[in-house]
Amino acid sequence: MALHKPPSGARIIKEGKEGGEKLFGADIAKRTASSALIVVLVVAGIILGDYAWDAVASVIALGSLWELYQLMYTKYRLSRGWGMVGGALMLLTVSVGFSFAVTLSIMTMVAIVVLFTEVIRRQATGHSYALWNMGGTLSGLVYVVLPWSFMILLRSHPHGQLYLLTIFFCTWSCDVGAYLVGVLFGDSPLCDRVSPSKSWEGFFAGFAASVACGSVLPVLFDMAPLPLALLGALCGVAGQLGDLAESVMKREARVKDSGRLIPGHGGFLDRFDSILINATLTFFIIEVIV
Repeated sequence: MALHKPPSGARIIKEGKEGGEKLFGADIAKRTASSALIVVLVVAGIILGDYAWDAVASVIALGSLWELYQLMYTKYRLSRGWGMVGGALMLLTVSVGFSFAVTLSIMTMVAIVVLFTEVIRRQATGHSYALWNMGGTLSGLVYVVLPWSFMILLRSHPHGQLYLLTIFFCTWSCDVGAYLVGVLFGDSPLCDRVSPSKSWEGFFAGFAASVACGSVLPVLFDMAPLPLALLGALCGVAGQLGDLAESVMKREARVKDSGRLIPGHGGFLDRFDSILINATLTFFIIEVIV
């Protein structure tokens, strides 16, 4: 049984009652307009770099973190305030160029503060949620804040601008391809107990669209095609798995969207869930393998 109600304003779903997607619905204009605005802001931040990208990434990261904590709060108590402070400090230390060890140490300090919060709670009330609180608060920092920290660090790489643009454009191409083909031709459920609207037809279309995008970008940027094509393939698979990962959390919280800040799309976490895993894997490959 949930300890708390779903986030304020959230659309509640019932098991087996979630409707399919419609290609030409009332939300299509809002989806298009909000998508265009997001593309402009993200691309402008990446191109400008420095504090412009730091600011864009930090706002999206903290917005996504709050939405994730709202989902978790339907199940158990969390020290959301300490988590948000910790997330903001992590992003700040990365932006100003501190050692990444400093960024990671903030996570340990958050864990300690959360545990002492539960000590005080149990002494005062006789009840505590130390295991849930520490695990949930830290998981938000790992799942949301660290990937955006990686993207801030990635921008400082010699080819960081190109890598980030590829990650975002391939992920968006995958989303569009999967959505259009899934709505028009999707008859084979991909993971119906997690996300009933997703189909295998949409999955393969999204993968193909991402690979195609990764193959076209090298022509525009005048570089060897293979690295970005492989990055497109990575985004085409991992990004869709990342979307399913967020879907299972929303299903457990019994909400349709993680938030309502982006018209036609839901929340920050809904819009950038695929980016989290794509950016993490790209950062890992570049830092460890390349």
